[in-house]
Amino acid sequence: MSAEDAPHDLRPATRLVHLGRRRALAGGIVNPPVYRASTVLFESTAHQRQATRDRDQPDTLYYARRGTPTQWALAEAMTALEAPHAAGTFLYPSGAAAVAGALLALLAPGDELLMVDNAYEPTRALCDGVLRRMGIATRYYDPLIGGGIAELIGPATRAVFLESPGSLSFEVQDVPAIAAAARARGVPTLIDNTWATSLLFPALAHGVDVAITACTKYIVGHSDAMLGAVTANAAAWPRIRAAGHQLGQCASPDDAFLGSRGLRTLAVRLRAHGENGLAVARWLSEQPQVARVLHPALPSCPGHAHFVRDYGGASGLFAFEFAAGVDDPARTRFIDALRLFGIGFSWGGFESLALAVDPRPVRSVADWRARGPLVRLHIGLEDPADLIADLGAALAHVAP
Repeated sequence: MSAEDAPHDLRPATRLVHLGRRRALAGGIVNPPVYRASTVLFESTAHQRQATRDRDQPDTLYYARRGTPTQWALAEAMTALEAPHAAGTFLYPSGAAAVAGALLALLAPGDELLMVDNAYEPTRALCDGVLRRMGIATRYYDPLIGGGIAELIGPATRAVFLESPGSLSFEVQDVPAIAAAARARGVPTLIDNTWATSLLFPALAHGVDVAITACTKYIVGHSDAMLGAVTANAAAWPRIRAAGHQLGQCASPDDAFLGSRGLRTLAVRLRAHGENGLAVARWLSEQPQVARVLHPALPSCPGHAHFVRDYGGASGLFAFEFAAGVDDPARTRFIDALRLFGIGFSWGGFESLALAVDPRPVRSVADWRARGPLVRLHIGLEDPADLIADLGAALAHVAP
């Protein structure tokens, strides 16, 4: 099933089951097989020349770096999640690679990038490293600037990058206002949409030109693959596709298969992550050791009104801030006392995670002020009552 004939009238959970199934090529098999390949053999020189001419067309087997039915199935499904606003999706071997590929597709030496100040740390490292060496200037902006972004757009600005919510401090941006202001100046917008995915926040429908997803997280959903996707509208898609091919990027067919598998259960998993996460967040907000919970669905989170207006639900990632007087050793005792929360990077899998984080080293415009140290939680698919009991026992190691 291609993006063109996707059933737009069906609800998202139904569409997730049916999109990207590629019934014709899979011979009726429910899941598209894993096509592990490098060389594609042609029937004749004429066939090879025709494939060369059609190599950017759907269903053209040319060379496996340009995809096989396994990768096409996931790319088509990701595109259809943003239908009818999306023209195509390019898959990358990681979310960080997807961010880099999208930015390199749209920027050139002498250009300026407006980057949100709460960006994922590897995104910031890309801006301050590779992009700077290429002669691309990055100017950081306050995530809550909204339509005020128009005042920052200058003659050299060629892209505006959003991340909403931010993956450490969880500010929810006014995406439609920023996208509208940029579009009025002819500047494309990109968003890291990993927290919500296109299921909870169809970014292109809100005016964004390019949506980036670290599929490693909720799309795969089982902490067993690295994968990224860049979905673009018709204006940006030719540049996104061309740059991806020129950079030699491709996703493993095995990882693409795991992404397609995870996509089928994304609706039920995200619903459970969201419900569990909100139950834990509300409980934490009532604890004396906690000063503030940074969960987009709670009024205590910056940009909460934008979340209520624009998002179809919450995922399971949020943070909380300890009360004044709680120091880093106390935070360490708390995390180390947890039994059901792993200590690790990434998120989006079935397991709960806890991580000590500090936004201050990766902020330059929007000053981060907190009463106490911060802990980021990913709430998995365990029973929330068990998670709350575990958190309560660990909080006993922290004086109120």
